[in-house]
Amino acid sequence: MRAYLELTRLNKPIGIWLLFFPASWAVALVGAGNSGLLMLLMLIGATLTRAAGCIINDLTDRKLDAQVERTKHRPLASGAIKPWQAMLLLVALLCAALALALSLPVQVLMLALLALPMIALYPWMKRITWWPQVFLGLTFNLGALFGWLATGAPLIVPTLTLYAACIFWTLGYDTIYAVQDMADDEKAGIRSTARRLGLARIRWFVAACYGLMLALLALTGAMLHLNFIYYLGLALVGAQLLWQIRQLPCVPARAGALFCSNQWAGLILLMTLLAMRLV
Repeated sequence: MRAYLELTRLNKPIGIWLLFFPASWAVALVGAGNSGLLMLLMLIGATLTRAAGCIINDLTDRKLDAQVERTKHRPLASGAIKPWQAMLLLVALLCAALALALSLPVQVLMLALLALPMIALYPWMKRITWWPQVFLGLTFNLGALFGWLATGAPLIVPTLTLYAACIFWTLGYDTIYAVQDMADDEKAGIRSTARRLGLARIRWFVAACYGLMLALLALTGAMLHLNFIYYLGLALVGAQLLWQIRQLPCVPARAGALFCSNQWAGLILLMTLLAMRLV
């Protein structure tokens, strides 16, 4: 059971939260009458999708993972779980995710069918480009579109600026995450933005990504005519992101905790959006 928990990363829920927050922000921004139920469905969807994505990633990368200190003990890399066993669990998770998508507007199902090949392609990006984090951002933050469409609202310009903001957020925090494995990635030939930039330039790159995220979120708020509470919350999010930037460059052992702190930025904005609806 422990091996399966590690395979699906259910023992490390940070990925679930980072996948859930863009979807929950979208639901809260639309302000549908059934927002509570939709957010619960988005959380379930994030849990299923993240677990499935981790299995796809580990099936693709099991030989590379065996060469990296942080990942060599993962169940597929170590042999604790066989590939066929992982495939069976993957099918079960995808069936559950499909059932969830079928309970939502048809546009959500269509987007899910687009997302699946993107999830499958992501592990290969680190083999062919120095910018796999960009592809991750495009894929990981489809949740913002899922959440918006789940309310029954049509996609509009603020939907796209929200999606773009989330992409820059991912580009920043996943670059920090990649710092953990820079030395081993170089030996294994794995590419990442962290390796491409080098420690000396990571701080400025992350600052630019986070700055663009905040600017796009502010633009989203302006187009939706949100009240002052939104911008107060955005200032708090900016303070948390600034704290991260001030910790850079950091040693690999510190990068993981810094990456995980993004859950607080996500939670602050979600709480702000919910509070805003009460005023």
